[in-house]
Amino acid sequence: MRWGDLTEGKREAPEPLEGNVVLTILVGTLVWAALFVAQVPFYGWFDDHGHLWWLWTCAAGAGLGAPGLAYVRRRDAALRAAAAARAEATPEHQGD
Repeated sequence: MRWGDLTEGKREAPEPLEGNVVLTILVGTLVWAALFVAQVPFYGWFDDHGHLWWLWTCAAGAGLGAPGLAYVRRRDAALRAAAAARAEATPEHQGD
């Protein structure tokens, strides 16, 4: 398969997966945070062996996950509000 087959419309893109995005981001952020906390006691060992980036990768994962969680929570609330507004508007126009 060539890249052009995907970009030139020869193949349809699959439907996006729908799931609990908030829970997915929450779990991922908690895993990164737990890994960071578990590695802090070994800071000296990581520093001595040139693996200090492991610790900071976990910190970055947790640090970027926090605003990501706030973003997906706002997005989820906006999607629910829009769906509720559509549901309220739909019955009024069915009787016309």
